[in-house]
Amino acid sequence: MARPLAIVTGASRGIGRGIALALGKEGWAVIVNYAGNAAAAAETAAEIEKLGGKALPVQADISLNRDRERLVTTALEAFGSRGRIDLLVNNAGIAPAQRADILEATEESFDHLMNVNLKGPYFLTQSVAREMIRYQQNASTPLISERPYAPNIVTVSSISAYTASINRGDYCISKAGLGMMTALFAARLAPHGINVFEIRPGVIATDMTGPVKEKYDALIAGGLTPIARWGQPDDIARAVLAIALGYLPFSTGEVINVDGGFHMRRL
Repeated sequence: MARPLAIVTGASRGIGRGIALALGKEGWAVIVNYAGNAAAAAETAAEIEKLGGKALPVQADISLNRDRERLVTTALEAFGSRGRIDLLVNNAGIAPAQRADILEATEESFDHLMNVNLKGPYFLTQSVAREMIRYQQNASTPLISERPYAPNIVTVSSISAYTASINRGDYCISKAGLGMMTALFAARLAPHGINVFEIRPGVIATDMTGPVKEKYDALIAGGLTPIARWGQPDDIARAVLAIALGYLPFSTGEVINVDGGFHMRRL
């Protein structure tokens, strides 16, 4: 039987790896996108296969148009040329090369971060959405294992979408932009039965947060979040899985906070 297919960007490590493994465990076929760490992507793909899924590592820098096109084309041709993408997870993102006060930040750093964190997901979503609509219009048998075609697009952003950090303004702006991107595509794609979601992780234990571990250890111990622990990639993966498995069919444009309750204002 054909498997549902997901593209997960930035899937070689951290949150993306957690999402890819969760989908693999459910028997999905996963395009494991990575920018540069081929060994980590191969390891993730091998683990997916062990869990019962199918996987294909695909190198692509999502900030580049030619790489995005190749990523989508490869996905459509993979696993028996089924030509159907069931899920896109926009997860790839970078932190600033150097944290700098917004009065000292450079255009070069800003442009590079925006190209990866905002421009890349925006135009990858556009490309994948077009293919989802094309499949709907052309497919003669829109069923896989008696499951109707109900594609989803998920973007992983951050609590930085609304939390000001003056030493990484470019990062905060990119994540805020992803929130509007979600709303725009949700409104545009709803008539086509494509639901679009944003997941906002809180403090998650990954390579990106490693350099500030001591800072967040102290903040969490001091009551930063009602759920007093670090988040794990699997916490994000569970939210994505709920969407992928169709548990939120009457929702779109939704922001799902996976942040230990950080988003609540408390006195």
